[in-house]
Amino acid sequence: MTIPLLRAHRVVGIDSNVLIYLLEGSGPEADAAGALLDAIAGGESQGVLATLAIAEVGTGPARVGDTAMVERYADELSSLENIRVIPLDRTAAVEAACIRGSGRLSLADAIHLATSRLAGATAFITNDRRLASIRGLEVAYLDELTLA
Repeated sequence: MTIPLLRAHRVVGIDSNVLIYLLEGSGPEADAAGALLDAIAGGESQGVLATLAIAEVGTGPARVGDTAMVERYADELSSLENIRVIPLDRTAAVEAACIRGSGRLSLADAIHLATSRLAGATAFITNDRRLASIRGLEVAYLDELTLA
């Protein structure tokens, strides 16, 4: 099973909400997230993930005091097949500031988009309808991905 969007994009960025669906959810969003990560692991595209995602995904377990689960999630995200975890550096911080300054995005969203674009992604997969495509980075919504 393939995802047509991945054929058009050699590198894709992945938003935290996609990973939260996979790790904590059930239903169609979790299924779509699983299919996406399976396709990336199978080589249809390469995934990139901002380190910020580790903090965002770990927030739920941390909120209930489950630090072991926070560590487990961090380990799982860092070992996803064919997905690079990209640290925030000065270049990405400047890029995020420029992206945020040109719109009404949160700092976290700007960091995700900047990190993805700088890592060579041409698409960013999210389920956050507040995000829209920016120069050089097409935003695609998880619940609209089709399988072929």
